Amino acid sequence: MTEQSAMLPHPAVKDFFARARARLTFDVPPSLTDPLAHGARGDLDLNPSMWDLAGVKATKPAAVLIPIIDRAQPAVLLTIRTQELASHAGQVAFPGGKIEPADQSPAGAALREACEEIGLTRTLVEPIGYLDLYLTFSGFRILPTVARVEPDFTLSLNPREVTETFEVPLDFLMNPANHQRGSRDWKGIMRDYYAMPFQGRYIWGITAGIVRNLYERVYG
Repeated sequence: MTEQSAMLPHPAVKDFFARARARLTFDVPPSLTDPLAHGARGDLDLNPSMWDLAGVKATKPAAVLIPIIDRAQPAVLLTIRTQELASHAGQVAFPGGKIEPADQSPAGAALREACEEIGLTRTLVEPIGYLDLYLTFSGFRILPTVARVEPDFTLSLNPREVTETFEVPLDFLMNPANHQRGSRDWKGIMRDYYAMPFQGRYIWGITAGIVRNLYERVYG
C-alpha cells in the first residue's frame, strides 16, 4: 500500500454499482490458465519478490463470488468455512471453488459454487464483472466475480463446507482506513497481508486481499 493510496478519501458507496459496471469487464485473463502469463495479484502482493523464495506454484484455476447485497446500505455476504475442509479451514471466505470442465465461464463456476455452498439462488444474482486474478499459497489461481444480489434471498448452507454466513457493510470494506496490515511466518518466510477485523470476525489473507483489489479497481 503506497502513501498515496493510504490517503485516499473514504468513498461514498451509493454509486458503487454504477462505478463497478463502468470499470469491470468479463474479459477472462490469459493468466487464469497460463502460469507464464502476467497480470495477477496474490498472497504476496505486499512482498512480490518472495514468490520465488517461497517456492509457491499456483496452478489450479478457481473462481469466487463477491456477493454485494443491494440494500439502502449495501453489504457484502461472507462465509465461515468448516474446520473439516482441507484448505483455509475455519476462515472467512467468499463462496467459491475450482472451475470445473462443465462450467461455461469463471462467473458460471462462481455462481454454481455459491448455490452449492450457501443456496444462493442464481436468479437473484447479477454478475457485474471480474477483478484481477489472485494467486494463493494454497495453489489456486482465483478469478473473483463481483455481483449484485437482490436483498430478498433465503440461504441454505451446506454443512460440510460452511458453518455460517454474515454480512459486512460495503462502506466499511471500501474505507481504506479499515485496511490493516499484518505479518506472519510462513515456512520460515515473513509475509505481509491485509486484515479487516469486523465485529469479532477476522477477515484477512485471500479474502482481505480480494477486498483490497475490489476497492482499488472501483475507487482507485
